[in-house]
Amino acid sequence: MELDERKLKILQAIIRTYLDTGEPVGSRTISKYTDLNLSSATIRNEMSDLEEMGYILQPHTSAGRIPSDKGYRLYVDTMLEAKTSELNSLQESLEAREEKIDDVLQKVAKFLAANTNYATMVSGPRYQTKRVKFIQLTSVDADSLLAVIVLDNNAVKNQMIAIEEPIEEEMIVKLNFILNTTLNGLDVLEMNLALIQKIKEQVGTHTQVIDSVLEAIGKTLIEEDDLEVYTSGATNILKYPELSDKSKAAQILDAFSEKEIMHNWLGLPDKTQGNGEAHDIQVYIGDETQMESMKDCSMVTATYQIREGVYGKIGIVGPKRMDYDKVVGTLNSLMGQLDDIFKEKQK
Repeated sequence: MELDERKLKILQAIIRTYLDTGEPVGSRTISKYTDLNLSSATIRNEMSDLEEMGYILQPHTSAGRIPSDKGYRLYVDTMLEAKTSELNSLQESLEAREEKIDDVLQKVAKFLAANTNYATMVSGPRYQTKRVKFIQLTSVDADSLLAVIVLDNNAVKNQMIAIEEPIEEEMIVKLNFILNTTLNGLDVLEMNLALIQKIKEQVGTHTQVIDSVLEAIGKTLIEEDDLEVYTSGATNILKYPELSDKSKAAQILDAFSEKEIMHNWLGLPDKTQGNGEAHDIQVYIGDETQMESMKDCSMVTATYQIREGVYGKIGIVGPKRMDYDKVVGTLNSLMGQLDDIFKEKQK
């Protein structure tokens, strides 16, 4: 007797249902799987064949079936083969050099939602400290300059600066040279009074312009990033009875749609982390999530690092009875691949 595709799907449905409930599984339960589209009678016949082949057992008369060791082994081997294939496929797509970071993170969110059956979210990268990459002063008219400030995260800030008197083009070139050679690669904490005084001494005149430019740079460096949060599988929470209550589900789904809440929830990566080795995997249960709408949920988070000082968070949300071993294992596996991919992108 051959284990064809239909029998394999029924076996997988039996095992998944048994893992969820711990109760023997009957044909009527399996017939509710929409992707099978089979009658109870047909499923009973297939279950009889599976029992004869040794993949399932009937613990006692009139009961449903449970998986045998042979059935578990086939399920695990098939599952691992599928997961390996999916991980390889994901890695191939992520390793494409033209792949943008936001595309990578969107794929990560979708991959985790599909493979854990929980809701997932991934924050865009956040810089622990931002540094000056480039400054360009340009004359607009006799009363103003345009300062274009570019940071190492490629954020661009434009600032109009009022001037008391016209500045010659030759002087603007000199200002640009001094500002860029002195401030390039510095963060806000490194711009101390001694450095500012040094710049003013080099400039000689137009110190008011220097003060205005430095003020604009300081504001730009300490501004909060408008971070993107990528979510996937939010409706997966409806699969779990304890979370499918209308009011509870609405609160949880609303939380996933509010980016400000998501930012606070994911939080900043711990600045004591970031050695590129530990992913700081944390588990938050119930009230530990610090969100009223999530008090019946658990959340597992991990920190990814694109490069030194550039971090983000990945979060997986499900019921308190979530499969923690599977979630942590999946995160560990994926985080290792992300480390390799981000390192490759820096070459």
